[in-house]
Amino acid sequence: MVATTLVTMLCAHLLCFSGMFLLISRRLPGNKMGMDFFAVGNLLLASAYILQLVEGGPAWSVMSVVNHILTLAAPIAFWLGAMRFFGRQVRLWRSLILFSVAYGIAQLLVQWSAGPAARYAMLAAMATMLFFVMTITVIYGVRTFAKDLYGEMVFFALLIGGICVLNALKFMKIVDGGLDALHMDSRFQMIFYIYMSTLATMVPPSIVWLVLRRLTDNLRNIAARDPMTDLLNRRGLLEALQLYFNARNAAPAYLLLMDIDHFKLINDTYGHQAGDDVICHVADLLRSTMRQGDLTGRIGGEEFVAICFETDDRGVMLLAERLRASVESQATKVAGSGHMLHSTVTIGISPHFYGAHGLEDALRQADSALYRGKAAGRNRIALANISHSTSAENTKPAMVHLYPEQG
Repeated sequence: MVATTLVTMLCAHLLCFSGMFLLISRRLPGNKMGMDFFAVGNLLLASAYILQLVEGGPAWSVMSVVNHILTLAAPIAFWLGAMRFFGRQVRLWRSLILFSVAYGIAQLLVQWSAGPAARYAMLAAMATMLFFVMTITVIYGVRTFAKDLYGEMVFFALLIGGICVLNALKFMKIVDGGLDALHMDSRFQMIFYIYMSTLATMVPPSIVWLVLRRLTDNLRNIAARDPMTDLLNRRGLLEALQLYFNARNAAPAYLLLMDIDHFKLINDTYGHQAGDDVICHVADLLRSTMRQGDLTGRIGGEEFVAICFETDDRGVMLLAERLRASVESQATKVAGSGHMLHSTVTIGISPHFYGAHGLEDALRQADSALYRGKAAGRNRIALANISHSTSAENTKPAMVHLYPEQG
């Protein structure tokens, strides 16, 4: 009687959370984060336990075959849902249908060749292997694709590992004692149902927490980035600087302020679409030229920022020159035409600074240097702590290429 009550409560939990996951997935039309898969998983597991209640015990029937299929299909749906949560593109129904057909045939063969106890032992063994692989996958995720969810992933690994152990024990009990080990009111089955009921209470809210955290992180990322180039905006730069300088032994930073030369003329001559293409092209070059760990951002229409760490005056000058030369040498392909548009940039460099509070002053000093570089002829590098601009080639005003090439 107690076991029946536990299984009934377990079914109620699963069905309620299945409906909740489905409602949440409907509110996430672009990226459901696997919530629709989790809804299906809960529904499949609830259906399996409902069939178990109707059966009343181990039996050989169509209902029993379907029960075993649903019991294993549910964690597969959860597994596929977790893959969708982490951005993997997987298909649910094709995988479940193929598994259902294959496992249904396997049950028939085992039942006819080895008897009912072997079929139930196969179910426990398959569940053990499935949950073991899931546990290993979660542990692997802690070190790779889910480093930002360390605590949550460890929690899930422990819970899934517990199911794995219980199914392994069930397999051994069936091998030793036959089908008597599966009596619903046996001590082991009571422990199993209590654990599964606890799991059904804890896991769904934890999944909802993961979705809320991912949505919050996405919103924070959107708020910190420029929508056109996906570079950091001023807010994102400040937050990243705060994280960097809060670390121990943080080295001073240098700020590069870069402006596209004659950008208004580009817009007026070739149109705003060409201007947008130039901005995105320069952003890509900025992102690819700077070193890993440096910060890149866009703070105005044609103004870009790079913040360099772990370097000195000479190193930052070399980076700036590499960036300037890269923009000058690589033309922008104008969308909708076969033209290649050349452009250049002027770069102002601030003195090194310490702490996120130094960002605004570094921007002012780099802007002052940038203004001097513009006045001196553009397409050059200017340092804030000296009174003249420099270029790797010469100090004469460089010719600005605003004439398209035929592509």
